[in-house]
Amino acid sequence: MRVSSSALNFHNAVTLHGKFDPEIFKNRRQRLVEQIPDKSLVIIPNKKLSIRSNDTEYKFKPDSDFYYLTGIDEPNSSCVLRKEGQNLTYILFVEPRDEKQEIWTGKKIGLEGAKDIYGANESYKITEFDEQLAKFIADSGFIYFPFGNDRHLDLNITSKVGELKKKNRAFVKTPQGLFDMRDLVHKMRLIKEQSEINCIQKACNISKFAHILAMNQTRPGMHEYELEALIDGEFRRAGGVGPAYSSIIGSGNNAATLHYIKNTRKMEDGDLVLVDAGVEFDYYASDVTRTFPVGKKFTEEQKSIYKIVLEAQEKTIEKAVLGVRFIDLYNEAVLIISKGLKDLGLLNGSVEEIIQKKEYEKFFMHKIGHWMGLDVHDMGPYIDDEEKSIKLAPGMILTVEPGIYIPEDCENVPSQFRGIGIRIEDDVLITETGNKVLTSGIPKSIEEIEDIRD
Repeated sequence: MRVSSSALNFHNAVTLHGKFDPEIFKNRRQRLVEQIPDKSLVIIPNKKLSIRSNDTEYKFKPDSDFYYLTGIDEPNSSCVLRKEGQNLTYILFVEPRDEKQEIWTGKKIGLEGAKDIYGANESYKITEFDEQLAKFIADSGFIYFPFGNDRHLDLNITSKVGELKKKNRAFVKTPQGLFDMRDLVHKMRLIKEQSEINCIQKACNISKFAHILAMNQTRPGMHEYELEALIDGEFRRAGGVGPAYSSIIGSGNNAATLHYIKNTRKMEDGDLVLVDAGVEFDYYASDVTRTFPVGKKFTEEQKSIYKIVLEAQEKTIEKAVLGVRFIDLYNEAVLIISKGLKDLGLLNGSVEEIIQKKEYEKFFMHKIGHWMGLDVHDMGPYIDDEEKSIKLAPGMILTVEPGIYIPEDCENVPSQFRGIGIRIEDDVLITETGNKVLTSGIPKSIEEIEDIRD
């Protein structure tokens, strides 16, 4: 299906950079329905606008599953797929165009755009959703929708199925089962297509320059929020829509709080600052962390902890290849961190005992990473059909982010180590021959960082 330039110009939010390809989304829908039985109905709702204050809304981001299958980023819309034999009917529910309202909010897709731009076979007003849904359910054998995602939708579907069940003596055929379509969609989302990899690589490239800028510009006396503003500005300047998540700028003891986002402290010479910041580009995320001195040099104690984290990260990335189970990455990092902390005298006992008793969790309390894509903590299974940790496969993108965190009030730790928090995080694509670090080029060795800080 070809989309005319005039049609693309009609709607300004297909993607941020004019790369909308309807065939990509059509193929995804086809792959989804190939996994479900005949006479199936798939319902994929989008998000609604969320109120921030009074009559102003939060900046809108579409539901990731909805966007993945439609390419639509307009709120108050919904998608329905009907499978009948080998035929797929693609149905969109959208807000109709309203010239007066569009003065305030911009152009809508409208019923015509749903067909002409997005390739829907049928389009309806969103206000007709309940009425049409009743007809679709009555003619379906299996229903797929996201359980618990929308209470109104849950009640709507189950009540309509219940009404049909009451008519069984009138020889009314009712759906044979209700299923959660997210299990199928999230398995699809786990393996990235080349178009998705390109978006994530672009996000990683933007993040790279923002982190390097932060390393160059940080000075004692700056506030954490000044560094955050510097990074956010570079995100927007380079073409991103802004942060993919709330940026963490944790200096001093704040770096020992895993999801610290206040970013209000004045940074001082002798501090480390942990910068966990990634950009969103065409709805795809990057996720990067670097830790570096606010002054010019690491202290010896900071170096000793940093070296452990860096070794854990680099060896874990080396291990992240085709066929390795996800849990093995975590185990690799745990082994290196446990040994390193024992050698420093911060943990006691044999390495085996430290791991068995999980003593390392006192300083390394999170997992090794997560999937990344349309969501920064992207959807996708971590266990396989045999209930074992999933094996890495080409097209998966994950973060590798070990860390060591020693709060300033941590007991039984020498004072010179207290208040140190270090995390190093990169985004890694699994390939047929190994892996590719999408965030390579951001300094992370002690020598590279001290050189850029000097």
